[in-house]
Amino acid sequence: MNFSGLLCLTMILVQLWPCSRSQNSSAQNTVQSFTAVRRVKRGWLSEPLFVTEEQISLNPVYIGQLKTDVDKQDGNLEYILTGEGAGSIFVIDEYNGKIYVTKKLDREKKPFYALRAQVIKRSTQLPVEPDLEFIIKVRDVNDNAPQFLDGPYVATVPEMSPEGTSVTQVTATDADDPSYGNSARLLYSLVQGQPYFSVEPKTGVIRMASQMDRETKDQYLVIIQAKDMVGQLGAFSATATVTINLSDINDNPPKFQQRLYYMSVSEEAPVGTTVGKVFAEDSDTGDNAAMDYFIEGDSSDVFDIITNNETQEGIILLKKRVDYESKRRYSIQAKAVNRYIDERFLKEGPFEDTTIVKINVEDADEPPVFTSENYVMETAEGVMIGSLVGVVTARDPDYDDSPVRYSIVHSTHSKRLFSINEHNGAIVTTEPLDREIASWHNITVTATETRNPEKISEANVYVQVLDVNDNAPEFPKNYETFVCENAVSGQLIQSISAVDRDDSAEGHHFHFSLAQEATNSSHFTVKDNQDNTAGIFTGKSGFRRQEQFFFYLPILIQDNGTPPLTSTNTLTVTVCDCDTEVNTFYCRYGAFMYSLGLSTEALVAVFACILIFLVFFLAIVTIRQQQKKKPPFSEKMEEFRENIVSYDDEGGGEEDTEAFDISALRTRTVMRTRKPRRKVPSEIQSLYRQSLQVGPDSAIFRQFISEKLEEANTDPRVPPYDSLQTYAFEGTGSLAGSLSSLGSNTSDMDQSYDYLADWGPDFKQLAGMYTSHRSVGD
Repeated sequence: MNFSGLLCLTMILVQLWPCSRSQNSSAQNTVQSFTAVRRVKRGWLSEPLFVTEEQISLNPVYIGQLKTDVDKQDGNLEYILTGEGAGSIFVIDEYNGKIYVTKKLDREKKPFYALRAQVIKRSTQLPVEPDLEFIIKVRDVNDNAPQFLDGPYVATVPEMSPEGTSVTQVTATDADDPSYGNSARLLYSLVQGQPYFSVEPKTGVIRMASQMDRETKDQYLVIIQAKDMVGQLGAFSATATVTINLSDINDNPPKFQQRLYYMSVSEEAPVGTTVGKVFAEDSDTGDNAAMDYFIEGDSSDVFDIITNNETQEGIILLKKRVDYESKRRYSIQAKAVNRYIDERFLKEGPFEDTTIVKINVEDADEPPVFTSENYVMETAEGVMIGSLVGVVTARDPDYDDSPVRYSIVHSTHSKRLFSINEHNGAIVTTEPLDREIASWHNITVTATETRNPEKISEANVYVQVLDVNDNAPEFPKNYETFVCENAVSGQLIQSISAVDRDDSAEGHHFHFSLAQEATNSSHFTVKDNQDNTAGIFTGKSGFRRQEQFFFYLPILIQDNGTPPLTSTNTLTVTVCDCDTEVNTFYCRYGAFMYSLGLSTEALVAVFACILIFLVFFLAIVTIRQQQKKKPPFSEKMEEFRENIVSYDDEGGGEEDTEAFDISALRTRTVMRTRKPRRKVPSEIQSLYRQSLQVGPDSAIFRQFISEKLEEANTDPRVPPYDSLQTYAFEGTGSLAGSLSSLGSNTSDMDQSYDYLADWGPDFKQLAGMYTSHRSVGD
């Protein structure tokens, strides 16, 4: 028989449901024969079977039966159950197909189980029906309480919010099945928080129930309860606490603590002095409490008020100096206004407040006051000593009007150039003034109360020295003027100008001309260009240095001052050995030589002697440097010498381990027998002294060298390699004598230098120079 149907058993907790249908058409006839039954008092039932998980205890609970119509109740068939929980949670009676559950099931852990049933014949172990697949679903019961997983809750809502304003939402979860029954259907209620707040029963949204003022209370604790089973009897419940804070809004104006303030300020107080503070309270916080202070009325030009943003205080400052003698009392009106205003509350009134501040001026002994802080005076330069420059005036502003005493404490040359009358403040000169030295003088004058010398005030006096034409014009520099010997008449040789240290209001205008004593000279002429410059021209053609090397032209320069001043400036004209174009360097050189009284030929001779001396000196230095050079590879040879190790032992081969002492290889000790150094005999020392007085061709010098060589060969401490021994030997001088001609009474033409060619290749270049010089001279 074909058996492919799927049955599911359903009770209060467990139900059998069909899972799939067979592909075989004959399955429609066999499904009805496979039924699930339950034993009850009324007899056998074929409808679905139910059981609750609470009924499961230590004994298995019957939940249904599987039976095929081929079962003859003779025990020849065997029922087998496999799948999820088979054998551990679910068991089947192999003889009659009854299914039992042995453990309590939890839907929240596993909501269903997939099982497979088989019916086989015991004798053949072959199935008599196709395998049956079915699912056992676990039906939910209310065994879980609600939970608030997002707590604790904190919410913020602006104060004075209207009724019904949403504050926040709380949400509880229930692990029971929401699709079956009321186990997971929750209902929210307010345990604590009336009458200020309310909660929607189904959504958990908390809303404002009335308007609240933050300044009265700024925090509330609300308790919300969630019940499952729609709040029915026996339902599970949970609670959550919600902290609700009221945020501030600008609904309060500032208020001064006092309606009247009293303050005082000394008349000596400088501008910017703090006179006092006022304070207006605002119940709001943060920016809603920020305010600005203002001063209303006519006193705003004397006093000012600023806001301390940290303390929200109004600080009254002195804007202008006050004077007790002029006004002793001030009354000002200070106003505090909210910096940020909420337009929703404008109808409740202006967000500002005012107060009255009375300020008394305290009397003080003030220093004298000058009629001006800065005085500007004028005086002409060169005025007589004691001339009046100007007058300064100061007075005591106090009622007693104490007399003052004047003095000069500091200025540019003030103590030497100016003095002041201590009684009336008159400033006079004590020295002649020169505008060209200083055109302005800065003087600091003090005024001191005679009754209280500590009260001192100062004033600046600026004295301008007016110009007087007391300086004659002059050349701006020393001109270097040259004229060629072949110059033609009317040739421009120099352009000149003038400067004047005086200050001309109309500008300087200079007139140039030759002085009276030079007008009869026909050598040079002066042409005034009428633009404060003039040109110097030649008055004849041809000049000779042998006749006159320098010409001195007196130039007369006159300014346009009142009265006009004239000065005579000398222009030196040097005759130069040139055609028509002046070479400035060559002309300067010629003038220099003329001033020394030397001819060109004599100067050339001096330069030649200096050059010969330098060449000879360089040759000697080069030879000495070559003699002092060190031998090549000296440093490398020194390194090789330091690494030499000597032994006097010969081993017996690789097999000889006793004849050779390996320690000999580890020492740097030289095994060679040292020979004592022979003392230098007194004869050698005598020869050495004598060799200093003879040349290298002397027999004494050769014997000295031989002895030194023998001494080096027998010295055990000298290097084991060839070395160069150097000895300094200097003779008594050259037989040729001095080469310099500076101390010679004969000229270069009388000397013969042929002997230089016999001195060898080292003096070849020097010999060639002197030989060639003589050839040129000849």
